[in-house]
Amino acid sequence: MIKEFFNYRRPVVSFEIFPPKTEDRMEIVSRLASQFKELNPSFISVTYGAGGTTRDTTIEVATYLSRLGFEVMAHLTGVGHTAGEIDDILSRLKAGGVDDILALRGDPPKGVENFDYAAGDFKFAVDLVRHIRRRGGFGVAAAAYPEGHIASPRIKLDWMHLKEKVDAGVDFLITQLYFDNRVFYNFLDSVRRLGIACPISAGILPVLSADALKRMVTLCGAAIPAKLWDIIDKYADDHESLEKAGIEYATAQVHDLVEYGVDGVHLYTLNRAEWVAAVLKDTGLDRYEHLPEAWEWQQVQYGELPPGGRNPAVWQVVERRDL
Repeated sequence: MIKEFFNYRRPVVSFEIFPPKTEDRMEIVSRLASQFKELNPSFISVTYGAGGTTRDTTIEVATYLSRLGFEVMAHLTGVGHTAGEIDDILSRLKAGGVDDILALRGDPPKGVENFDYAAGDFKFAVDLVRHIRRRGGFGVAAAAYPEGHIASPRIKLDWMHLKEKVDAGVDFLITQLYFDNRVFYNFLDSVRRLGIACPISAGILPVLSADALKRMVTLCGAAIPAKLWDIIDKYADDHESLEKAGIEYATAQVHDLVEYGVDGVHLYTLNRAEWVAAVLKDTGLDRYEHLPEAWEWQQVQYGELPPGGRNPAVWQVVERRDL
């Protein structure tokens, strides 16, 4: 399970992707997989749409990546699901070779107002964590919010809820995006004092467009440092330069995190491999071995044909027999 990576390597480098909404989604995922294979992530996480709207595609993409040899963590939300539905999803993921879950409360489907979170079996993320632990057979991660959850009235209260999730059986945490590493370091010190000892990966998202940034900030409430606002203002009418500066800003964040000695770095890829490759190269993480020493990459051929009918050589992680 993914938690074992944190026993061998620091930082554990991981990527997040989302299931494309277009009909050619698996062709897109296949191309991404080919590009990400060269970047050697410890694992890839696959998101889950609001209210379970991408349930089937999340399972499809997660299973596909697992069969290509990637270590995969599937996002799963409790909102809008019964316990029976969650068990069915977990069974399908397990059958697809997925052994790790990012347990989230989740958001209601788009356009649904006055949603009653208490109406379902999973009012909070901790309820989903407990359910998965009772079932067994999965590693469990959870989300953390360095600036506090946008719905929480007080940041310390949010961190107490975080400890409740960890105490319920969370193996490691991945943070929501943020743009000031000082915020992350303060969060890290604070939750460690609360007794949260599990590994924590820092979630990093580059600013690739001003409009996308504004949407993200509205959804999660992340603060924008003055230095980043200066970049946005300077290149407001120059998309290419803004993207380049945004990647450089994210690179500086990752470099500082590596120097600090963080447990992990989780890159919100936006389904784009080129900026991820640039960040890893400029921080020296492209030369970093992310896998336990007892494992190695082995090139294999899979019998099932991916979309397009081709059967490309892919890489999987296998246990070395000569140790």
